[in-house]
Amino acid sequence: MITLKGPSLHLAQFSADQPPFDSLPNIARWAAHMGFKALQIPAWDKRLFDVELAASSQAYCDDITAMLAEHGLVISELTTHLFGQLVAVHPAYDALCDSFAPAHLQGDAAARSAWAVHQLTCAAIASRRLGLSDMGTFSGALAWPYVFPFPQRPDGLVETAFAELARRWLPVLDTCAEQGINLCFEIHPAEDLHDGASFELFLEHVGHHPRCKMLFDPSHLILQQLDYLAFIDHYRDYIRMFHVKDAEFLPTGKQGLFGGYQPWLKRAARFRSLGDGQVDFKGIFSKLAEYDYSGWATLEWECCLKNQHDGAREGVAFINRHIIQVTDTVFDDFAGTPVAPAVIARMLGLEGNPVGELQR
Repeated sequence: MITLKGPSLHLAQFSADQPPFDSLPNIARWAAHMGFKALQIPAWDKRLFDVELAASSQAYCDDITAMLAEHGLVISELTTHLFGQLVAVHPAYDALCDSFAPAHLQGDAAARSAWAVHQLTCAAIASRRLGLSDMGTFSGALAWPYVFPFPQRPDGLVETAFAELARRWLPVLDTCAEQGINLCFEIHPAEDLHDGASFELFLEHVGHHPRCKMLFDPSHLILQQLDYLAFIDHYRDYIRMFHVKDAEFLPTGKQGLFGGYQPWLKRAARFRSLGDGQVDFKGIFSKLAEYDYSGWATLEWECCLKNQHDGAREGVAFINRHIIQVTDTVFDDFAGTPVAPAVIARMLGLEGNPVGELQR
């Protein structure tokens, strides 16, 4: 059995232009003081990390590793969500996603997507240089606008979308394979890979690529009213990254799952700081321990009420409290005793049929 690692901190919701969140050394000092053991670095945020330089310079990667080590930290993973989002953008989201790309590429969907694939390639190489094994991302979305359609979807729309999605992602998956990196798609509403069934459909279209894995975040599953504990049972062999994030679903007589026109504070489905929502983390950590999940437990702070400093401070204690230090003994071994085959046969009333003969 394996004890998972943690707590790590996803930096995407913390980086800012003001200290201590304005540079990786500053945020590392703050995170270490909070009690984190690792940082999950968003590869798109140049305030913290230069992904192209990391792909070309081992010295740059070694310097980052050494700086973090001075604070007792390591990198848990790189994340590439905004790059992944640009791999496949439905035209309805073009204007909103343009800001994820450099200004000279905005308005050119093909060039923007090609740039994103290059950035993902750099991130895979950088992950290898940093000694990592897993990288998180989004799938992007071609079919999502039709998830609950009227008029109904025409035959072939979903299949065509997933065939194209696979075509765009296969070169990235192959690059990850060359670099020894697992590409972990976060299962997330607004992405084409938003639940287990859509992940399986994508997996089929990429030929069950061995580097196609999953980032598990229960908050996105509880908001879909999906059984997130059974989800672990189904996909334990694919889960390589874990975002520890809480959420709650509080339907009313006026709104339910699709409460998206309301601000976050007023939605029936909303994110909360760890321990303030409805996610059964005792069940999740127990499942992950049972299935020998060997990766990191990474705090992702998103909350419509609590500030990020309290969310981080409380999150460290919450994750430490839930990590199960797995046992290396069986609790009832004290009562065990060796028993000969003949005695076993007698215990079962099989004296005339030796155990070995029955097995043959």
